[in-house]
Amino acid sequence: MEIGPNPIPFLTQEDFSHFYNLFQDMDSNLNFNPNNNNNNNNKKRHRNNGDDEGGGGGRKKKGNSSDGSSSSDVKEILSSILLLDEEEKQEQHERFVESEQHRDIINSSYHQQVRAMNDYMAQFQAHHDQLDELGNMRAKRARRSALTYAVAAVAGSDDISFNHGLAEPMPTESSIDSTELKTDTLVQLQHQQPRRLWVKDRSKDWWDRCNHPDFPEEEFRQCFRMSKATFNMICDELDSAVTKKNTMLRDAIPVRQRVAVCIWRLATGDPLRLVSKRFGLGISTCHKLVLEVCSAIRTVLMPKFLNWPDEQKMNRIKEEFEGISGIPNVGGAMYTTHVPIIAPKISVAAYFNKRHTERNQKTSYSITVQGVVDAKGVFSDVCIGWPGSMPDEQVLENSVLFKRAQRGTLKDVWIIGNSGHPLMDWVLVPYTHRNMTWTQHAFNEKVGDVQNIAKEAFARLKGRWSCLQKRTEVKLQDLPVVLGACCVLHNICEMRNEGMDPEWKYELFDDEIVAENGVRSANALQARDTIAHFLLHHGRAGTSFV
Repeated sequence: MEIGPNPIPFLTQEDFSHFYNLFQDMDSNLNFNPNNNNNNNNKKRHRNNGDDEGGGGGRKKKGNSSDGSSSSDVKEILSSILLLDEEEKQEQHERFVESEQHRDIINSSYHQQVRAMNDYMAQFQAHHDQLDELGNMRAKRARRSALTYAVAAVAGSDDISFNHGLAEPMPTESSIDSTELKTDTLVQLQHQQPRRLWVKDRSKDWWDRCNHPDFPEEEFRQCFRMSKATFNMICDELDSAVTKKNTMLRDAIPVRQRVAVCIWRLATGDPLRLVSKRFGLGISTCHKLVLEVCSAIRTVLMPKFLNWPDEQKMNRIKEEFEGISGIPNVGGAMYTTHVPIIAPKISVAAYFNKRHTERNQKTSYSITVQGVVDAKGVFSDVCIGWPGSMPDEQVLENSVLFKRAQRGTLKDVWIIGNSGHPLMDWVLVPYTHRNMTWTQHAFNEKVGDVQNIAKEAFARLKGRWSCLQKRTEVKLQDLPVVLGACCVLHNICEMRNEGMDPEWKYELFDDEIVAENGVRSANALQARDTIAHFLLHHGRAGTSFV
């Protein structure tokens, strides 16, 4: 119970009588003893007899003595209460004084620290100013001495005449003309003298050998995952976007070396320190070159080598897919893969890949790459950069391909997806329920043949560009540019029939999860049944499922 700061008010006569009755009951209860009932009864009878003999006066006297004793007890209680109240006030006052003293000590310490810090900053600034002034004085002295030595070296000592008794030469008409000549000559020498290039001396022997025309074709292909002809074509296409001019401080890096640094980094996935040793460049320079060339590939080469097919090309793609699977109007095969990344600093949970973590027994983070390929495995559409925790259907809903379909561009075109994609008017997916019929099994087999084309294209993409197989040193915001450049280079190699060596082979490990809302359109459901019936009853479906 909290005690207030105000003292207890004075008690009235009624309060005294109440306290008296209360203490009388307490005394009667305390004096009660069941073992002495007989003695108490005798005492009571004795008191009664005394009261009878003494009359009313005796009882009155007894009452007066009781009133006196109870009044003294009440006074003692009140004095004790007042004493406790005073002690409580005294303790509160002492605590308040202690807290004030403690606060004063803290404030004084804080002010002392502030003054000491201000003094330190003032001394530091003064010392810094002195150093600047000293550096300027040294620079002036060095320039003055260099100028004096240069003038003396150009003109010789015969043109300077000293007067006896003076520390400086006396100017004459001939000396004035000579001084002007010395100044002009010094300015010409300064302009003719070349500046020193601020470039660290690094070995470029390996790149010089690779860039030599006599370098073996097969070894070049092993280094850059492409032939010399394809590499030269890429350099010619990127020449205007990548070329830099020479400066007075250093010579610009040639275009072929810039492109080589980027392609070597994407092909091998080696860390930047190894790339720096290979090409004789700084680590930060190599990192900058990779981002610049990847950005140039996205700007210059992507519109030429990675775009959605026009009507004529789409008809040719439909014929090729129909020849492979027997399904009409197939315009592409869609697949979604994951690229590992370093744990980001923002939205870590969104990039957490639960399936890869459970499989590898190691915490994994990734971003998704969704792509649509034609019958030859060339990308016609890519969607890069969505977090790895998103399922395939959500990645599809956030892609440009989905918006293109909503605008009606994909009319009369089927995009073959896997079980992780929903069945829509333009997306055709396999059956996922149990106890399927022969017709449905045959349809799933043909859909699987088309899906394998997309899966093999992604396997070649990751196999050719090893930087996609492991976590890279590229920041998360720059990673979509790098991945887009890999897709463009993949298309260039596929279009130019660049083969894949067996040691480049890579196995994909992307788990497929059935979409939550597997059917988005009743018309698409009926169309899928019609296609499945057509494949089975017209001899277009295989029987390997039997």
